[in-house]
Amino acid sequence: MNTIAQFFRVFQSRKMAALLSLGFASGLPYALTDDAFRAWLTSAKFDLSTIGWLGLVSLPYSLKFLWSPFIDRFVPPFLGRRRGWILLTQGGLVLAILAIALQMFTIDSLPLASRNEALPVLAVTALVLAFLSATQDIAIDAYRTDVLKVQEVGAGIGIWVMGYRIALLFAGFVGFNLATRLSWKSSLSQFLSSNGFTSLSLSRFGWAWVYVLLAVVMSLGLIATFIAPEPPEANARPATLDEAVVKPFQEFFQRLGGGKVLLILIFTIFYRFSDAMVGKMAVPFLKTIFDDGTIGTVRQGIGLVATIVGTLAGGAILSKIGVNRSLWVFGFLQAISNIGYYAIAVAGKNDLVLLAAINVENFCSGLGTAGFLGFLMVLCNPSFSATQFALLSSLFAVGRDILASPFSGESAQFIQRNLPSWTAINQLSWLTGSDGKGWALFFLFTLVLAIPGMILLPFFAPWNGEFKKVDSLPLD
Repeated sequence: MNTIAQFFRVFQSRKMAALLSLGFASGLPYALTDDAFRAWLTSAKFDLSTIGWLGLVSLPYSLKFLWSPFIDRFVPPFLGRRRGWILLTQGGLVLAILAIALQMFTIDSLPLASRNEALPVLAVTALVLAFLSATQDIAIDAYRTDVLKVQEVGAGIGIWVMGYRIALLFAGFVGFNLATRLSWKSSLSQFLSSNGFTSLSLSRFGWAWVYVLLAVVMSLGLIATFIAPEPPEANARPATLDEAVVKPFQEFFQRLGGGKVLLILIFTIFYRFSDAMVGKMAVPFLKTIFDDGTIGTVRQGIGLVATIVGTLAGGAILSKIGVNRSLWVFGFLQAISNIGYYAIAVAGKNDLVLLAAINVENFCSGLGTAGFLGFLMVLCNPSFSATQFALLSSLFAVGRDILASPFSGESAQFIQRNLPSWTAINQLSWLTGSDGKGWALFFLFTLVLAIPGMILLPFFAPWNGEFKKVDSLPLD
């Protein structure tokens, strides 16, 4: 009981308010290259394979460890080692989001046959957005690792994840609902078009206007950066760039051992791979059954409550049972929650099934994120927190973006293309789904993909063992 009381007591600090705001600032740009981006691509009539491959614009999240030593080594001339970098990247993010909105205006104005020709420019713009977002994440992750005391880790993770998830859900809720409402304004759109204002047509450019609005919201993140307390410089920073590049990896391998490090790195890629597979195809799947307004209200609106409860519960449970057991429990629950999407595929257009499935998935996803972040944080030495956390989170992004993005799209399209020839399966509605396109089979397949990550846990995170948060170590 004392552990739980301490967990909730730390929420009263200014530090936690800053983490909530920074979590939101971290989540919003990712949402704009993830669910919102795929929703617009679907609305713009691009096929599943193209949507899946365009998920690779998130590549910087997987490669951010390459430039993270610069964030550890160099200090901007304002706001300190961590907040200075956060401020710089946030300014760039606002401009990048506006640039994507401009590209959406351009593509939406083209005939369907010509839209693929304009995709390369949009892909590059989205890649720049992802680079800036990944760089902001490097600084925010290091800030969170440095600023939290041992007794604050569980609560700090819970509050940061909550801010992050609120951003994802806010972007989706506002995006899906606003895009739908704008599409209803057909009479206004016709009036604008008939009076020479074709470029302002609301129904044709709903998602582009959504991005403009969210760029304004992103600019408010600058306030969070100013109010966030800077971590004390008790942890020595690398004196040279060479030290910033080599020492973090050297210390990591020396402390844990090569064999255990290899298992941890593989685990980091695959622990949430099943969840990522579902996430990449969730919006294209749901849009085959429900309208944007329903998706936004349920998945990004009502689901927010389940996400908040899940993240706070995850932080509290982490504080109570420790990192190792949290990885076991949360990993199992986040995998099983994929059954909710299977239920939607079988039930078809059923609002109650949608509501139940989304709430369970959001709750379990919040649990899984809290446990996984806690695990990554206790592995890092505060002297190299930017580089070490970036390495680990980059590997997670390899599973989520580089592997899951194309694999999910290709898998879904492969099933849909070949299902008619699978005579033993295509007569079974519990495998083909209510629309006969094989979505039920796809979501059952994602359950199997949870196994590789879970079977590695006994080797470095046994049920009765526990990781301890690392104190800063000397650099020499």
